[in-house]
Amino acid sequence: MSVQPWGVPQQRIIYQADPQSAQHLRSIRERVQGICRQHANQRVRIETMEGHVHIGRIVSCQGGLVHLAVPRYGGQRAFGAPFWGPSPSDETILTLVLYELLVIALLS
Repeated sequence: MSVQPWGVPQQRIIYQADPQSAQHLRSIRERVQGICRQHANQRVRIETMEGHVHIGRIVSCQGGLVHLAVPRYGGQRAFGAPFWGPSPSDETILTLVLYELLVIALLS
């Protein structure tokens, strides 16, 4: 590895996105981020490019990520959960990358 005069290693680019593709991904990210923010705290079904399906509640959306509160596996632990719904402690936060999402559907 060669070193430049200020001690910074010389870089060898092994991948660089073309500007049009990068702009297209940014526009998709901004559009989906707006949709997620508009529907915060609503129940959704999300399908990823890999075919994974997640059902939960949108908690937040920022920095290209959506945070989804999903039911914790293992059942409900709270006394009143069957009557008042799951408590926040019965949820786990799942972080998904916006540009990997194929479908976001609102659940009633």
